[in-house]
Amino acid sequence: MADRGEAMAQVGDLEIAYEELGDPAGSPMVLISGLATQMISWDDGFCEMLGARGFRLIRFDNRDVGRSSAVDEAYDLDDMAADVAGLLEVLGLDAAHVVGRSLGGMIGQMLAASRPERVLSLASVMSTTGDGAVGRPDPGVISMLFEPLPTDRGGYVASYVRLYEAIGSPAFPVSREALERTAARAFERGINAPGAGRQLMASIQMGDRTERLGAIRAPTVVIHGSDDRLINVSGGLATTAAIPGARWVEIEGMGHDLPRELWERLVNEITANAGRVSETATTADDGT
Repeated sequence: MADRGEAMAQVGDLEIAYEELGDPAGSPMVLISGLATQMISWDDGFCEMLGARGFRLIRFDNRDVGRSSAVDEAYDLDDMAADVAGLLEVLGLDAAHVVGRSLGGMIGQMLAASRPERVLSLASVMSTTGDGAVGRPDPGVISMLFEPLPTDRGGYVASYVRLYEAIGSPAFPVSREALERTAARAFERGINAPGAGRQLMASIQMGDRTERLGAIRAPTVVIHGSDDRLINVSGGLATTAAIPGARWVEIEGMGHDLPRELWERLVNEITANAGRVSETATTADDGT
């Protein structure tokens, strides 16, 4: 995997930390992380597998997380989608395939709806529409979303492990040691406790986005685990129904994470959806 190292991009008033991986000459693909999670939530091994399919990968820290700028004011998903568009512009990219997980899926949806020229294809993974009737968290984990993020290393690692043991894939459990390593790496990169709350509010205050999702024309695949306790599978089904022509992929035993055992299937689904771009273009050219 060609790793060019982390860099900073000036996107409007913000500095966005990003990293390019994979094939430098490949088709660009941007990976958008979830709530309060950093670019490293896209595991190096997963990125290596995806990059081997011929993609130039861009993973980055959303505003208010990791090494990107903190934003001491309210914002919404449209603002976060504008950050992605701005990063692509800084990198000299007219458009990219977009893969978003959880909150990142919501950001990708808004980018595809509001800036369609920037999105070649969309993969919305373990995400939802904002309709309060779907995608509701399990009562046993919802309180975790509103707990203050610990700012000491031990507390942060313990909190991270507890959350992912609760929301991870029951059929593909990750060891406590692996979770601790990931949490420690995130802590060392930098923790922004208030930013987690602002990101959460960015998704809540947008409300139901179902109508806006109807404007998406990029080839879309919606991927969701059958055992997701943080965003119920109904959120993925509603997303599929809202986006014209979206493909639905439900994975048995998957929770709210991307376990190693499922990487190949996930990469296959994302790659296949990206391949639909040429099919869509051909159909448009034929006028059919």
